[in-house]
Amino acid sequence: MSKWQWILRQFGRSLWVRATLIGFLGVAAAGLAAIAERFLPWQLRYDISADAVDSILSIIASSMLAVTTFSLSVMTSAYNAAASNVTPRAKRLLVQDRVTQNVLSTFIGAFLFGMVGLVVLKTGAYGPQGRVVLFIVTVGVIILVVGALMGWINHLTTFGGVGATTDRVENAAHDALVARLDLPFLGGVPAAADDPELPLPVLSSQTGYVQHIDLPAIAGCVEALDVDAHVCVVPGAFIYEGTPLARLDRPALDSKKEDAADTAMDEVRRAFTIGRERSYDQDPRFGLAVLSEIAQRALSPAVNDPGTAIDVIGRCTRLLTLWANRTTEGETIEPRHKRVRVPLLTAADLFDDAFRLIARDGAALVEVQLRLQKALRALAEMGDDAFKDAARAQAALALQRAEQAMTQDADRDRVRAVAASW
Repeated sequence: MSKWQWILRQFGRSLWVRATLIGFLGVAAAGLAAIAERFLPWQLRYDISADAVDSILSIIASSMLAVTTFSLSVMTSAYNAAASNVTPRAKRLLVQDRVTQNVLSTFIGAFLFGMVGLVVLKTGAYGPQGRVVLFIVTVGVIILVVGALMGWINHLTTFGGVGATTDRVENAAHDALVARLDLPFLGGVPAAADDPELPLPVLSSQTGYVQHIDLPAIAGCVEALDVDAHVCVVPGAFIYEGTPLARLDRPALDSKKEDAADTAMDEVRRAFTIGRERSYDQDPRFGLAVLSEIAQRALSPAVNDPGTAIDVIGRCTRLLTLWANRTTEGETIEPRHKRVRVPLLTAADLFDDAFRLIARDGAALVEVQLRLQKALRALAEMGDDAFKDAARAQAALALQRAEQAMTQDADRDRVRAVAASW
């Protein structure tokens, strides 16, 4: 995905964009009804008085303003509840919820339709046929609003809840994992530890998180120079000013290529999108880390909800099972950009993000440790050798924490028995 495609995707996820588009449609519908009678190929026999249409439009305009205000307050409360009860990192997913955006946009569009319709109606711009057309469109708007209300009522039963928000985080992590499995190195080739260090570093001019890397743009630059490139950071990395983003090989001794190298380095730098927060799209580790945060919050003394932590362990196991199965299928994915090397996303990092903090904060809880050991035992039977070793390492670390934190010998013995069974 190019940088501009990624920016457009982020732009399209904004609430105001969808609300503006549907609001514009509402205004256009009310305005076009005034001139519709000029283009109708037939003569309508019905006539609807201006007072009748005026009353309906007044009801729509007044009610939609109240409903929109109420919905915004409910939405804000759900955001705050998710931030305090789940994790602030999940709030962004709620803001991008399509059902909420569609409902609010429908209400705003209906409100604008009613307001514009009233203004145009008072000017006398609607003729007999125009009023009939306006009435038909008004009935359509009412049906649309009623449908949106029914969906909104059903959606509010789970919106902002712990379970529903955790589902969203899991889905975001799932999509990021699938995308990375489809392009294991973002379309490049794997970088090895013994690869020679290339001489031309492309340094960051910002401090923040790497949100997106436009690898096709980098590949285009290096192919134009006929050099190789090594990406030094991956999405999710926190970088500072002066951090090497990538390294390029020095072009052949040619004055034109030397001049082009400076331009290419600027283009490579622009291929990295740096932001204040991590993004789910190209960063599978972020989704697992946020799931782990949800479990941490549930294990805190203020919440004391080990059931949610156990649920998160199951979700992380399901996600890592996807990674294990895809890495052992033997499918060879041909790299798209063979001159760009990208660091490997290791199984050990994924296991750290998913389980290490849960094992630490739930070390004294036997129910959490038992489920954790069973999940890691299942994962240790999947995937390649690196995946199995990562699962065993996490299980051994979790057992050490449990033995130190648990106060009852019976609890320790139960955890040891599960750990020793494999």
